[in-house]
Amino acid sequence: MRKGTRVILIFAALFFGAITAQAQEIGLRFGHINGNNVALDGIFSTGEFSRVHGNLSFGQNGLGLDALWNPIYDDIPDTKLKWYAGFGPSVYLSENFRLGGAGEVGVEYNFKEVPISLGLDFRPYLFLVEVTEFRAGFGFNARWRLN
Repeated sequence: MRKGTRVILIFAALFFGAITAQAQEIGLRFGHINGNNVALDGIFSTGEFSRVHGNLSFGQNGLGLDALWNPIYDDIPDTKLKWYAGFGPSVYLSENFRLGGAGEVGVEYNFKEVPISLGLDFRPYLFLVEVTEFRAGFGFNARWRLN
């Protein structure tokens, strides 16, 4: 299991590194993230009103990877806020392997003067492989806009 875990970790790191080269935003996420509490956070545009929200989390002797498609990413009327909702796969690599799905609903603010985005979101997880369990928590995102 250790050798297989290392191969998966290396593949995940290379994959995340490759896609961050095409990222529109990159930063950190704090809070509950797939069994961890800190993650590298990236946003990858898939259109005007949708995007992929990727996280590579670490801590507690494990590595988590989420790739959530946000088909809803739009303005909140009469505010300078945007809201988003989405879903996607989630994997946690450690001695306690977990595979399942996650969802998210959040709100964010994009500063005009500096290329920074701040956001809050709620993310529920339903793990189905190795163990069946439900987890949920809130997170805070701070990202640098690259374009």
